[in-house]
This record gives sequence, C-alpha cells and structure tokens, in this order.
Amino acid sequence: MWWIFIVSSSRQARLRRTGFGAACGARLIAFARTVVPRSRRTRIYCGGSFPRAKMKAVIPAAGLGSRFLPYTKAMPKEMIPIVDKPAIQFVVEEAVASGMREILIVTGRSKRAIEDHFDANLELDEHVAKSSRPGALEDLEALMKAARIMYVRQSSPRGLGDAVLRAADFVADESFGVLLGDDITVDPPCAGVLRAVHEKLGRSVIALQEVPREQIGRYGMAVGKEVEPGVIRLDDLVEKPSREEARSNLATIGRYILTPEIFSSLRKTGEGRGGEIQLTDGIRSLMEKEA
Repeated sequence: MWWIFIVSSSRQARLRRTGFGAACGARLIAFARTVVPRSRRTRIYCGGSFPRAKMKAVIPAAGLGSRFLPYTKAMPKEMIPIVDKPAIQFVVEEAVASGMREILIVTGRSKRAIEDHFDANLELDEHVAKSSRPGALEDLEALMKAARIMYVRQSSPRGLGDAVLRAADFVADESFGVLLGDDITVDPPCAGVLRAVHEKLGRSVIALQEVPREQIGRYGMAVGKEVEPGVIRLDDLVEKPSREEARSNLATIGRYILTPEIFSSLRKTGEGRGGEIQLTDGIRSLMEKEA
C-alpha cells in the first residue's frame, strides 16, 4: 500500500503554502500567531471545485488546550477568535467546502461552548435582527444549514488516536477526513486538495510541511521519497522525535484523509507514551502491515 502525502514548503513564519503540483494553493495559517485579513475572509463553504461525492469528516476537539492557559481554563481553545469567528468555525467551513457535510466533532469536558456555537439560539437571532448588524450571523447560519454536525464525548484526553477511534461507528467502512483545529486553511481548503489526491490515487493522504530544526520535537515527522512534485511515498513516521532522531524536517500538520483500516490498526497499537493512543503510531503500524 502506498501512503501518499502532500508536502508544503514554508514561505513565511506565519504564512505557509501547500501544493499538489500546481493544483493547490492552500494557505495554512497558525491561528495562535496571526489573523486572517478581512479581504481574505470569504464564505469558503459555498465554493470550490473539489469532488462532490459524500465523505465524512472528523474534528478532534477534546484536548485540554494547556498551551493557551489561562485563556483556555474555562474556554475551549477551538473557540479562540480569529477576527470575528472562532477557530473551529473555519475548520467546519473547510470540511464543508471539501464536500464533507457530515461532521463528527469529538469533544470533552468544558467543551459545551462548541455545541452552543453550532446550535440555534432564537432569542439571540431576534436580537441580532433588530440590531445595527442584522447580518452578523449570516455566515454561521448558512454553514449550519450546509452541514450536519454531530458530537461524541472523549471522556479523558487519551491522545489523537483515541479521539479518532471514537469515530469508528460514525465512519463505518468509508474513507474519511480528519481535520485538526491547530491550522486554518483557505483558498482552496487543504482538506479538499487532499481529498482530490485521495480520489485520484486511491490512497491515504496527509498534509506535511517543512519546519525549522528547532521545532522538530513538536510534531510527528515523516520520511519518504518524492514520486512527483509535491507528493512523496512515506517510508516512516515518528511522533515527536528528538532533533537527533529526526531524519527529515517534514512535519504532519493536522489534515488527513484516511481509509477505515486505520481503526483496526489503532486498536492493535494500543497506548504509547503518556498512556495515550497516537494516530502517528496507528498510521505507522498500518504501513508495516500493508507494506
């Protein structure tokens, strides 16, 4: 089995571009460091030329957000605002723009604000309609009509792999997208580009980016051989190696299209460092099984 990956090259510290040949121009913006200019904020869920066949999306959102304390003590990190939208709204918009209209958000304790954000609030709607900004909720209302959003609870933060396992019944036996909220993508959405590659090649696809050497220990790192511009065949994937252990500077960045075989792989992989089930370990196990 081939695992095909999209490689992105760093363009600026706060603005990164991902490519599949010349087909992709997705900008990846780390929401902790920057904002989206008003001129670039568009209703991305209304456009795009990506495959329209049904595909489901999973958005893990159960993490504690400890890196953003004290802000995240009572507020989910996914609700951190970027201009006038919470980060998770951009992620849901990306999923819908990529043809993924059935969405499962994996939540945990203190994440109620996420469900409230995507729920109707008639009293607020009436208030906004009479205010000086009657169109303030138009984008969100359109998104809520376009997407079918469901939720499942991860009782304790046991790693990204465990969060993905919670989606097994939701996904069933179909390929699906996994979108993390740590990066925001636009013009076109990264998940749509990955999906186009997946449907062309019939393989699992994730997004990668080149990172500075001093950041290597923060990410899952990939090693592989480029088979065409912007696409590599993966040889190995290691979760947060030391600088000395890392054999490349290609880091995973939170966008995946995975086949349903990942679930059995994750179950067999079990808990790793810190008692967590790592998605990186599950992918690596599946690679070894199907090599």
